[in-house]
Amino acid sequence: MEAGEGVSAATPTEEMNGAGNLMDFLDEPFPDVGTYEDFHTIDWLREKSRDTDRHRKITSKSKESIWELIKSLLDAWSGWVVMLLIGLLSGTLAGVIDLAVDWMTDLKEGVCLSAFWYSHEQCCWTSNETTFDDRDKCPQWQKWAELMTGYTEGAGAYLLNYFLYVLWALLFSFLAVSLVRVFAPYACGSGIPEIKTILSGFIIRGYLGKWTLLIKTVTLVLAVSSGLSLGKEGPLVHVACCCGNLFCSLFSKYSKNEGKRREVLSAAAAAGVSVAFGAPIGGVLFSLEEVSYYFPLKTLWRSFFAALVAAFTLRSINPFGNSRLVLFYVEYHTPWYMAELVPFILLGVFGGLWGTLFIRANIAWCRRRKTTQLGKYPVLEVIAVTGITAVLAYPNPYTRRSTSELISELFNDCGALESSQLCDYINNPNMSRPVDDIPDRPAGPGVYNALWQLALALIFKIVITIFTFGMKIPSGLFIPSMAVGAIAGRIVGIAVEQMAYHHHDWIIFKNWCRPGADCVTPGLYAMVGAAACLGGVTRMTVSLVVIMFELTGGLEYIVPLMAAAVTSKWVADAFGKEGIYESHIQLNGYPYLDVRDEFTHRTLATDVMRPRRNDPPLAVLTQDSTTVEDVETLIKDTDYNGFPVVVSRESERLIGFVQRRDLTLAIKNARQKQDGVVSSSVVYFTEDAPQLPASNPQPLKLRRILNLSPFTVTDHTPMETVVDIFRKLGLRQCLVTRSGRLLGIITKKDVLRHMAQMMNQDPESIMFN
Repeated sequence: MEAGEGVSAATPTEEMNGAGNLMDFLDEPFPDVGTYEDFHTIDWLREKSRDTDRHRKITSKSKESIWELIKSLLDAWSGWVVMLLIGLLSGTLAGVIDLAVDWMTDLKEGVCLSAFWYSHEQCCWTSNETTFDDRDKCPQWQKWAELMTGYTEGAGAYLLNYFLYVLWALLFSFLAVSLVRVFAPYACGSGIPEIKTILSGFIIRGYLGKWTLLIKTVTLVLAVSSGLSLGKEGPLVHVACCCGNLFCSLFSKYSKNEGKRREVLSAAAAAGVSVAFGAPIGGVLFSLEEVSYYFPLKTLWRSFFAALVAAFTLRSINPFGNSRLVLFYVEYHTPWYMAELVPFILLGVFGGLWGTLFIRANIAWCRRRKTTQLGKYPVLEVIAVTGITAVLAYPNPYTRRSTSELISELFNDCGALESSQLCDYINNPNMSRPVDDIPDRPAGPGVYNALWQLALALIFKIVITIFTFGMKIPSGLFIPSMAVGAIAGRIVGIAVEQMAYHHHDWIIFKNWCRPGADCVTPGLYAMVGAAACLGGVTRMTVSLVVIMFELTGGLEYIVPLMAAAVTSKWVADAFGKEGIYESHIQLNGYPYLDVRDEFTHRTLATDVMRPRRNDPPLAVLTQDSTTVEDVETLIKDTDYNGFPVVVSRESERLIGFVQRRDLTLAIKNARQKQDGVVSSSVVYFTEDAPQLPASNPQPLKLRRILNLSPFTVTDHTPMETVVDIFRKLGLRQCLVTRSGRLLGIITKKDVLRHMAQMMNQDPESIMFN
């Protein structure tokens, strides 16, 4: 590209490989060239080469002056600055959400008279009249019935509290669904399936916008406080990615390059999990294993830094007042024994089966919502599910409280100071009471009562979560899945503990469980069950185990957690390879090529390419004989994303590929800025202008928007290779040639349709619906 054609030297954004030198008749590159339209896929190769060119420019300029050197250093540091900002904002938002959820959940049951903005726990902290046994009761905290009628006991008080609990729940969920519906429709759901799709290179404008961030944060508090069976962990990943997108717009390095922007979003996802679970390393691994598509080493370090800053920020806010990042931090003091691996693996099997059941039932329900009248009444659906949840949840103390508190109680080890029903064991009167090591004891009436309530809570949670996930409010799946597993695990744990106590002479207990020893920790079983169920639903393994041990601080329990996680994945994979997020991606028809899918069919590129046998010929442009009017007609009559450029229609020898959006913008811009460009002007993509009669209007040179190195395969390339190329290089389209002659084109959607066809699914479902 010489500067000698009456055009100034290239500006930094102009020189982009063949893909990009922008305009020959302009000094300035015009805006929006190289950008993408909504619901289109980005071209990773093009983005990467643009970034390489930008970097090369900055490096060569930095040698010219001190100011340019400072600018290049600022550019290098901008990535770390973005990470710092993401960590600070997502940590702050997570802290605010935790505090607000705590207060609003308690608001359904009563109010603090000394300061209405205190939650139940904070209210009784400040009271001097709390006794140790009744630490939840203090005169400053009053239930609604006591406040209105003065009665604390009796049927009237119970019914009034019941009625107000349901009323508050309905109010919160109605506010949540209305805000989502009116201001930010994208703020509903968990957000992880869409974020996986966006990170794979798809563009959904507004999904990570400012409104979505604001509404998602507010409605997440309302949805969790309403007592619905959902968690805040998945949506926190969406919130963190919105923060990432917000800060990307401050730096042109990220705002103008969709590939670089996705590196930042991968790191933001790690920060989201870091604050959701207080697990910075688990967050990085989650981003790597579960959501990211392209994860270079540089992104790994930046994710680590963002997760660290986010966790540090949350720790400074200290929302739970226990100097921990999560509500259910536990410490166990007893080791586990080899024989216990059997119940741990059985919990893994349960987790896998529950995962399969949940995915199938939830997808069937969501499909029904999409295809029937049900989908037209999202507000009514949310109100109905909230009403049923609140009415059924209130009578059972284990479902009335927030799910995080329930998990916290189930994980807890029964120490000498516990007042929970689950710890109502019959104590040996001769026993001295050390604080840590309490021997196994027979269960008292409270434990048996609790077991009944937990069994009912388990059935309730299993059924209601199927209908809750996927409604038009922010809803995460981590906490409900963990609750199902923790309930099942605690029940199994108590059963094993009582067997060990009553039958300590059995051969399996003889070796490790002496009478008077503390052998079985039911809380550990709850933890393993929670990991198994979460693994069964999401199919995570490594990141799941790390998140669980960061959550609970139990390093020596890694083996039981690994055994349960792997078993649950094997069992669930036996029924179907997709986790819940992949299933929702398929249900919504997002163009997502999963790296984990294997393509084993023996088809060739020629079977998949378009045009097919009876189709009209491929829409192409010639290098120097098409007029502006021809190009405009072609753009108007077709909806393709781009057009191959050939030497002539007879030879069909391929020159390059030009994007539809760039072509439209270039012609529009040329008509405004360049004199003499009319409908009959010839468009040429060669270096030199074609020989034209003197009477012809001025031709238009568009070589700079031509990609001279489009990706091509031959017609006999196996589809297995083509699918691999699309996955690993993140292509939008690939041209099919034979001996240099253009035969057809394969786009990402063609690949996805073909894969669906090979798996006997409806190929037309692979569209963004």
